[in-house]
Order: sequence, then C-alpha cells, then structure tokens
Amino acid sequence: MRVVVTGATGNAGTSVVRALAADRMVSDVLGVARRLPDLHIPGVRWAAADIDPGRTGLTDLFAGADAVVHLAWKFQPTHDPVTTWRTNVLGSIRVFEACARAGVGVLVHASSVGAYSPGPADGRPVDESWPTHGWPGAAYTREKAYLERYLDGFQLAHSDIRVVRMRPAFLFKEESASEQRRIFAGPLLPWRLIRPGLLPALPAVSGLRFQALHTDDAAEAYRAAVVRPVRGPFNLVADPVLDTAAIAEILHTRTVPLPAGAARAALAAAWRMHLVPAAPGLLDAVLRLPLLDAGRARDELEWEPSATATQAVAEFLSGLHRGLGADTPPLAASGSGAGGTPLAGGAS
Repeated sequence: MRVVVTGATGNAGTSVVRALAADRMVSDVLGVARRLPDLHIPGVRWAAADIDPGRTGLTDLFAGADAVVHLAWKFQPTHDPVTTWRTNVLGSIRVFEACARAGVGVLVHASSVGAYSPGPADGRPVDESWPTHGWPGAAYTREKAYLERYLDGFQLAHSDIRVVRMRPAFLFKEESASEQRRIFAGPLLPWRLIRPGLLPALPAVSGLRFQALHTDDAAEAYRAAVVRPVRGPFNLVADPVLDTAAIAEILHTRTVPLPAGAARAALAAAWRMHLVPAAPGLLDAVLRLPLLDAGRARDELEWEPSATATQAVAEFLSGLHRGLGADTPPLAASGSGAGGTPLAGGAS
C-alpha cells in the first residue's frame, strides 16, 4: 500500500508515519506538512503542502495513494476561531474531497474524544454509538463534531471509500512535551519544576478526570485501521482513568482542592490577558467529556495499548521537565523559539 499522512510532523503524525513505515504491507509513506522537517525516518518521504482553502495540489499529491491518514489540525489562535475553522473544518473537507477526486480507497480521519456529547450522568464508559455533537462552548469540540457530520454525508456519497474515524483520548509521549506546553500552557508554565519532588502542591479541579494514551499506541491503531478491512469509528484509550490525585502521585506532591468555577475564572482571566493560549471553553469541554470504551478497537483491530495511561503521562511529564522535542517544526524542543503549526497532528 501507498499511504499519505497529513499533519505528519506533529505529536500523532511522527508516530503514525513510523508505525506505517514498519508495516510490511505498506510500501511507501509520504508525510505531508506545511514545513519540511529535519527528521529522517527510514521508509518515509516528506512533502510540503498546506490544507487551507485556496491552496492547490492536494488531489495531485494524493494521486496513486491507496490510503490517506488525515491528522492535520490547528490548535491556535484560540482568540480567532474563524482562523482555526478555516484550517480545521474547511481544510479537512478539502482533504476529504481531494481523496474522492484522486480515487483514494481508504480515508482514516483523526476525530477525537472531543467530538462526543457530554457523557452520561452515571459516568459509565460509552462506545462509538454515543452522540457526537461535541460541546458548543469550545472551538476544538465544535470543529471535531462538525467534521463527524460532514463525514456522515461523505460516506453516503462515496460508498466506495472505506472511511475510518479514530476517536482517541488525550495523546502523550516524551517528544510531544514542548509542543503541548506551547499549545495549551504557554510560556509562563515553569516547566523546569515539573518533576517529582519539586512542586509543593497541585491544584485538584473538582470533577476533573480524564483518559490518556501513549501516542505510539494510538499510532499502532491507526496502522491497523489502514491495513485491515474495517470501517467506522474506533475509541482509543488506555487504563486507568486519571484524575489530579493520580498526577500528584507521579510528581510526588500533594493536591489542593480547587472548585471548577474558580479554575475556570482564573483560566478565563489569563486567557483574556493572553497569558495562556488555552481558552476557558476547553476546560468546560474537558469537564464534560465521556469516558470511552475501546472494546471495538481491541476486537476488530486486534489492538491493545502497550503502555498504561499513567505511564504515558509520566513519560510526558519527564519530557516536559527536560524540555524535550523532536526535529520537526511543531515538536521543536523548548528554547528553540518555535511556535505552533497549522499541521500539528493530533488530539489530541
């Protein structure tokens, strides 16, 4: 198979191209990003392209490909949701339609846990049948949910294309630490203090719990979705479910209770003053995310995460303390002066 990966230089993208290149069923991997990386991965070629509307060349770029894995996503600027909508929604639609014009047989789209509607009141894990209407107060969840609706119609219009939607929880790896700090926390986060024994306490936001997954494990699921004859959505998570107490245990510190309302007010004030890039609506969405059941991925993809959620977060925190990254523009290590990128992969 010949596979094209958009957003190939970000957190998810670098892991996905490695996983595909290692598969004997894949003969060629083309990684696409807005800016070419200084990263050499055996079996991976690179091409520079922009998915934004008004650009040219996607159909030609996809010509002859058996599969396209679409990971490209723009997290910032959160103060300008029209800009992120243009790239994330209109750019993604451009990718989907280019796949149809180029005769691509498989489209694997990076959706997210963020596409789901708020979870059930009893907190039970949900499968892929749970509604995907997102949370209206956050650009990220609105955009992910809108693309779910677009793909519903796209599948009906192009039944010859095998469409797969991956809905992972939060993805972490050591090399993503600097990118994710820039995207969500900004320059004021004292990242050198993020190591066991240095932080005096960690705020415990009431009601906050989440699921996580090592990015390399998510990449294995993407690889399986490319080479196996599967269709439809797949939840991707690892155990256990995490909360602030679990993070505090990794960092060998204590927790200090913080009401969700107070956390949101502080975040909103910092965001309005451009001190942090993460918008308060994102916290609202995270507090309402459902827990996911990944049984379908385990059964149909024969997929099992190799790392626990705790291990994935611990590796990320270690990378955060050390300012780690990789030789791509979005993953550049802390202190390099690099910022975000429109083709940063993944849910993200």
